[in-house]
Amino acid sequence: MLPSALEAARGLAPRLSDKFAERFLGVREDREEITYWVEHTAWHEAAEFLRRDSEFEILEDLTATDYLDRDPRFDLSIVLRSDTQSSWIRVKTMIPENPCLVQSLADIWPGACWYEREMFDLFGIKFEGNPDLRRLLLPADYHGHPLRKDYPVTGPATSVYR
Repeated sequence: MLPSALEAARGLAPRLSDKFAERFLGVREDREEITYWVEHTAWHEAAEFLRRDSEFEILEDLTATDYLDRDPRFDLSIVLRSDTQSSWIRVKTMIPENPCLVQSLADIWPGACWYEREMFDLFGIKFEGNPDLRRLLLPADYHGHPLRKDYPVTGPATSVYR
């Protein structure tokens, strides 16, 4: 990342801290990659703030990670890009297993609908407000979420491919 782009990305920390107070959990910088952490209750609001009030307005990715032995169990992250800075940042939140629910970002970035459907299909994370939350990769009658760490390696017992 260019030095000016890195400074622009670092400059978001005090703005996020001021805006979200205790719901802003912090920032981590590692090898010139900047990750901001927010409470899941601030997920939508933080994404909206970054889209509207920063140069990081392009949604590049939305993904999840399952930490089976941790509570909250899931990390959800988005990667936002700035064309003017030729750089990107990551924004993360943690989602508990029950309820495995977070507010959708599809009203901010319509393309997020597809990413959210994938996370719902493979991890079982529900996105409140997603206009089309249904399976994307697996059949509609499929049981389970195969990217969860507690999912059987050989698939469900009723699988014809077992």
